[in-house]
Amino acid sequence: MLEHAFHTPFRAMTAHANQLTPSAKRRAPSDLQPASHVRAFADALARLGFDVDRLLETTGVRRIELDDPDGMVPCTTTATIMARADEERRMPNLAARVGAATPIGTYPLLDYLVVTADTVTRALEQLVRFFHITDAPMTWRMVHDGDVIRMVVEPGSERIGTEYTLSIGLHRLRDETEGRLRASSVSLMYQPEDKLDLEQLFGCSIEAPSTWSGFEVGREMLDIPLRRRDPALRGVLEGHAAAVIAARDDLSTRDDRLTSTMVRAILTASLAGGVPSIGVVSRQLNMASRTLQRRLTAEGLSYEQLVDDVRRAAAERLLADAALSVGEIGYLLGFSEPSAFHRAFKRWHDETPREYRQRITPS
Repeated sequence: MLEHAFHTPFRAMTAHANQLTPSAKRRAPSDLQPASHVRAFADALARLGFDVDRLLETTGVRRIELDDPDGMVPCTTTATIMARADEERRMPNLAARVGAATPIGTYPLLDYLVVTADTVTRALEQLVRFFHITDAPMTWRMVHDGDVIRMVVEPGSERIGTEYTLSIGLHRLRDETEGRLRASSVSLMYQPEDKLDLEQLFGCSIEAPSTWSGFEVGREMLDIPLRRRDPALRGVLEGHAAAVIAARDDLSTRDDRLTSTMVRAILTASLAGGVPSIGVVSRQLNMASRTLQRRLTAEGLSYEQLVDDVRRAAAERLLADAALSVGEIGYLLGFSEPSAFHRAFKRWHDETPREYRQRITPS
């Protein structure tokens, strides 16, 4: 029943929006998408009890390929596995179920920008403010309407993407408020596959068909605190998000003038998720790795040198802020363990991060 419905919306959605890594992404060629995009759906389907290897059989993609951070797979892969999963008729409203089974951290930058907010209000504002960094084919809009806040998904007329997006948003907020937040109602511009099942999944009534898609939250819910609220970490992540946006703006206006500045912006935005390979960065810049290496060489630089410079600058900046521990800073810079950060910092400054902080911080 959903074969055609899954094909077009999920191809659009997965081509642009699945793995929300902290990076200034370029759209992949129209027939390919990063393997990590498909992995988000494959992992959620596995949590729901599906045999993902079997679902992948007709796609020509093996499960092991989804673990390759630099891998690319056909855009039809997600549509195919979702359609095949739906054919098994294990559960209704499959897209909403997949959204509910997608854990925090699947889309790192956006997820943690939202869950480190202080209150529900601030979390909703973060969602509206930063959702566009995902390149998703839809947006969130906040509307104040008397005693309720409406979180509107636009365009909201496409069932699969809308239910997936709503499900992730509602379940994130419910989990991060330890079950205290409950939507007053959900509105949909179309009739859902199984309204009663969707009401049970979302924990509220469904108004359908409606003139808009999204959910309402009563004002009494807006001051509920989030369990992972962390102003210091949120500030760092907002800096990463700003770098993503700045790098993307550069990419859209300076395609023919690639410089090391653009690579630095991408690296700065990506550090918290681990240092990306040159292959990942070159694809974000829509060029071959050899072309990127050649252009950096023309500037007298190497990719490894840029990684080192970006880490050093970020370390110096973060150590000047006493809000973060040395261990947290090492993690945010993508070092696998504290000792690796200490070795790198001693190479840069001939002193430990702690000694550097003590020296530059007024007593």
